[in-house]
Amino acid sequence: MRIRVVLDVLAALVLAFAAGGNLAAGAWSLPLWLPTWLGWTILLLSVVPIVLRRWWPRPAYIVSLVMTAAAVPIGGPVLGIAVVAAGCALYTFVVAHGSRASRVGFAAGLVGVGVVGIAVPNPSTATTVNFGTSALIVGFALGVAVHGRREHAAIERETHAQQAVSAERLRIAREMHDVVAHSMSLIAVKAAVGNHVALEQPDQARDALRVIEDTSRETLAELRRMLGVLRDGTGVPALAPAPSLADLRALAERAQQAGALAVELVIDGLAELPSGVGQSVYRIVQEALTNVVKHAGAATCWIRVTGGEGDVTIEVLDDGRGGAATPGHGLIGMRERVAVYDGEFSAAPAETGFRVFARLPYGETVVAR
Repeated sequence: MRIRVVLDVLAALVLAFAAGGNLAAGAWSLPLWLPTWLGWTILLLSVVPIVLRRWWPRPAYIVSLVMTAAAVPIGGPVLGIAVVAAGCALYTFVVAHGSRASRVGFAAGLVGVGVVGIAVPNPSTATTVNFGTSALIVGFALGVAVHGRREHAAIERETHAQQAVSAERLRIAREMHDVVAHSMSLIAVKAAVGNHVALEQPDQARDALRVIEDTSRETLAELRRMLGVLRDGTGVPALAPAPSLADLRALAERAQQAGALAVELVIDGLAELPSGVGQSVYRIVQEALTNVVKHAGAATCWIRVTGGEGDVTIEVLDDGRGGAATPGHGLIGMRERVAVYDGEFSAAPAETGFRVFARLPYGETVVAR
């Protein structure tokens, strides 16, 4: 803004000095009927709208029209300066208020220049009308173009902001679902086991309570981590690291303890993964295991995570009752995580049980040695 104001002041000074210098040198002269002081006053006031237009667009445009009308009988450089100032002021007026608000002013300027140019005696009626209307038309057209471009940019910024908010809400919802649904499923299964054997097998009931206690603590830690990220806005987990490939074995052990389920985990060709990929792999396996514990009625679950040339594949297979999957938040969340990497995903009944498959292409793999 400051640079633009400086440029406006320089432009006004150049125009004033050019016209005034020519007048003082005798290159052109004021009409004989016009007092010299009044001619100089009109000349100097004609450049004022160029300087004031960024602070007061509407008053600056009105002043420019008045000075244009006053300069019509004089003609020459004074009229040229006034008309240029009117075009500049109209441009700023349109940019600031839009074409709808400035149409009346634009039309009034055209009518005023035409009427004054024809009705008031001046050195050249045709030059006055043509030059005046051309300056106003150019100023209006440029203002409409710039205002439209700024409106479009503002709409784009708002759209991007809304998309970012929606994406963040979706990410938070997905994380909350993965954490809460998995943990509550394990707790519910283990609580049912504990309630069933509480009287006859108190040792197994205590084991079930121990699993419930551990799972609850881990879930609370996960929830505190996510809430901490939301509160400080840094995106950096403050209380615990995000789950990754290294946490898969602990996940498999917890699922095995909770569901009376044999879980066989194989990680082939991978030592580690980039943090985002590792977290996605963990969450996909977690949700697949949750579905096995809740719905499959399986005795064994096989999990295989394999590293390839710039991708990682996940396969979760159980020997449960299978059947068509009911679309829910879990399957949607897994599919969305895979879609982030433009990968492949399928969840369907197998020959025995149910099979979840995902492939996440991401780049160079860190291979185990």
